[in-house]
Amino acid sequence: MVGRFWEWLRGKKALVDAFFAAAVLAVSLPAWLGGHQGISELVYLTLTAGLVAPLVLRRTFPRTVFAVVALVCAAQWAAGVVPVPANVAVLMGLYTVAAGFAFRWALAAALVGELGAVLAALRYASGRDDQQSTLLMLSALVAGVWILGLHMRTRRAYLSSLEERAARLERERDAEVTMAMAAERARIARELHDVVAHNVSVIVVQADGASFAIDTDVGRARQALETISLTGRTALAEMRRLLGVLRESDGAGAYAPQPGVAQLDDLVEQVRSSGLPVTFEVAGSPPDMSEGRQLTVFRIVQEALTNTLKHGGPRVAATVRLRYADDAVEVRVHDDGRGAAAADDGRGHGLVGMRERAAVYGGSVRAAPRPGGGFEVVARIPTGEAA
Repeated sequence: MVGRFWEWLRGKKALVDAFFAAAVLAVSLPAWLGGHQGISELVYLTLTAGLVAPLVLRRTFPRTVFAVVALVCAAQWAAGVVPVPANVAVLMGLYTVAAGFAFRWALAAALVGELGAVLAALRYASGRDDQQSTLLMLSALVAGVWILGLHMRTRRAYLSSLEERAARLERERDAEVTMAMAAERARIARELHDVVAHNVSVIVVQADGASFAIDTDVGRARQALETISLTGRTALAEMRRLLGVLRESDGAGAYAPQPGVAQLDDLVEQVRSSGLPVTFEVAGSPPDMSEGRQLTVFRIVQEALTNTLKHGGPRVAATVRLRYADDAVEVRVHDDGRGAAAADDGRGHGLVGMRERAAVYGGSVRAAPRPGGGFEVVARIPTGEAA
């Protein structure tokens, strides 16, 4: 409550300045009621009004107010009018200029204040000792107010820099969160493409096979329908897992782990059950690989076999070779299908997705028709974390 009141009050400059001007006027009131020595009532009221009235706009027009107050004090000195309580207005103007403007303006205001102190000591003090003590006291007062204004300016600049830094960090944090969300959406989009493209391709192939065999080979048609059912359930489970990360609140617990190189045997068996003969060969010992690298290898093999199912043509066979080296794993998937003669509908993103996945870990993917027929995908994924 108090904090909000001060925030509201900070935006009401004229109201706050009027309050301080009223305080100066209140200090001047007793001297007016008691009769000021050596000054007529009219002169006292005129001088007090000339010093107090500009203070209402002290922070709205600081330099102008300080100049007006200084000129009133100069006229007072020239007329030989003794100091009044309202002369404190010149110190208030000095503080405002020192606290709100560059150092050159603060220095100029301090010099004007010091000049006033010298003139006041010469005019209103009698005797050398009295003049020196008066000048020392007034100079100390001017210097103290000036230093206080400089300190407030420095403090305000420091607080402003802290607020600006906090706002900048908040913007950077929001930008990082936005980038992370975009990257996560892109990853999920790639995952969904791989899942949907592979499983739907298997379902289409099995459905075509079942439609041809339903009249001549009921057992084979039933097997194809079972494969369709199993593939569809697998696709739904993976899609639920992927889309589940987009839900803001879910108490369902942890999702199934991502597939890796250990699940390649299951993938190959699934493709074989769809009618595509696949040979799976592994050379070398699997090194320790992160889950992300294993998922990349799995998705590359899955996408390559999906492309064979979609574009390889009839009586096609595929071979999957995995070779583990000391610093990388090489994936080679090739088939003996139509290769460059296969039609391309222009809607696929499989090859682009494979290259993006490999590039994340410093790897590369080469996909091209083979000489003599067929198509080949060769990927190399570094296994070292430095990659």
